[in-house]
Amino acid sequence: MTSSVPAVGTRTADPATLQAVFLDLDGTLVDTEGFWWEAESAVFAELGHTLDEAHREVVVGGPMARSAAYLIQVTGADIALAELTLLLNARFMTRIAHGVPLMPGARRLLAELAAHRVPTALVSASHRGVIDRMLHSLGRENFRLTLAGDELPRTKPHPDPYLTAAARLGVDPARCAVVEDTVTGVTAGEAAGCRVVAVPSVTPIAPASGRTVVGSLEEVDLPFLRALITESR
Repeated sequence: MTSSVPAVGTRTADPATLQAVFLDLDGTLVDTEGFWWEAESAVFAELGHTLDEAHREVVVGGPMARSAAYLIQVTGADIALAELTLLLNARFMTRIAHGVPLMPGARRLLAELAAHRVPTALVSASHRGVIDRMLHSLGRENFRLTLAGDELPRTKPHPDPYLTAAARLGVDPARCAVVEDTVTGVTAGEAAGCRVVAVPSVTPIAPASGRTVVGSLEEVDLPFLRALITESR
């Protein structure tokens, strides 16, 4: 994949040093992938359509516009993409109004990265309003940078979100670790040249060169992430 994100000067630290950690949101840090499916199912039910469970694997981890367009196509629902996007976001925002459950190991990992002052970015395909609501549960102070899917022309599976995060932090993508739960997110991280840790949520993710697959965030800590960069040299 190619990207229009401009290259910037990066840190000149030891090439084996972990320079930053980029974390996905839904399904990675917060247990909300099911919430999105509930919102999608409820909205389409109101439109007179029942979503087949098979569609869930297609839309998981994807940007709202792509997922909504796909669901309109497969159901034939008589609704404009912009209107559906608003309905889905509104339903989801209502669902998370009282907070969101964190994935096992998420709070501990965020605290460890913050304690060691590792630059950490939240990189999500979700819209800014959704991210800001979830930051109440995650702690805005845990992130040097947050990047939403509606803030870039192209989001995951394109590399742009991770290349943009690296550029804004002034780090080398090859010295950054990405933690993702979907094939869409893993594809974006790998296309950006980052070391990727996959923590599958809804669908399985196969191991591959430059990719490490774990069962949960409880297996991920700072020494683990640093080792990924050291081993890549």
